[in-house]
This record gives sequence, C-alpha cells and structure tokens, in this order.
Amino acid sequence: DRDITREAENFVAGQGDGLLHVFVPHATAGLAIIETGAGSDDDLLTALDDILPTDDRWRHRHGSRGHGRDHVLPAFVPPYATVPVLDGRLALGTWQSICLVDTNGDNPTRKVRFSFLPG
Repeated sequence: DRDITREAENFVAGQGDGLLHVFVPHATAGLAIIETGAGSDDDLLTALDDILPTDDRWRHRHGSRGHGRDHVLPAFVPPYATVPVLDGRLALGTWQSICLVDTNGDNPTRKVRFSFLPG
C-alpha cells in the first residue's frame, strides 16, 4: 500500500469547503482510509492475503500465480473514496490516511484521480 494523503492535501489546498473524491482507474487497485505507521496497514495486507490467497483457485489466470485475486480485491477495498474538505483541508480523523492498496505486482504503475466538488 502507499499513503497518498499528502498528494490529496496538496490537491485541496485553498479550495474551501466541499468533497474530495479519489478514484483509482485500475481493475486491481483500491483505496482505504486507514491508520498507517502503527501496523494497521500491514494488518490490512495480511488480512487480504488471508481472505484472498495467492494460489491457483482463481478462474482469472493471466499474469503471475494467483493474479486472479488481484481482480477480486476491489470488491473488498473499493477503487474510490470521498473525504470532506473544510476550508481547504481534509477533514480526516487524527490517525486516518488515504492509502492506495494494490496487490498486483505485475503492474507497478498506477494513476489516481482527484476531483473536488465545492460545497
């Protein structure tokens, strides 16, 4: 996973009140609002490995072994998140960060789209 909170903060800086919508246009990636740095991010990846193991059970078989699970991941970690923005600042909780979650090692390049809806 990768913390993209700073990029989101930069995008909304000076925007006033509204909503930040974050979207990942990839079939194997999602976004999680989660605490980072204290182990929760690693716990999420461990839980995903438990729920979606990297083995040969998947019908979707192109790519590396177990790649089918990468295509199921967005059903558990959605490819979007919406965060309130107050006076140009993300209204996240004290320990919350916006993280890109992607278990697909076959494609290391990802794009993230930020949209701001003034409110």
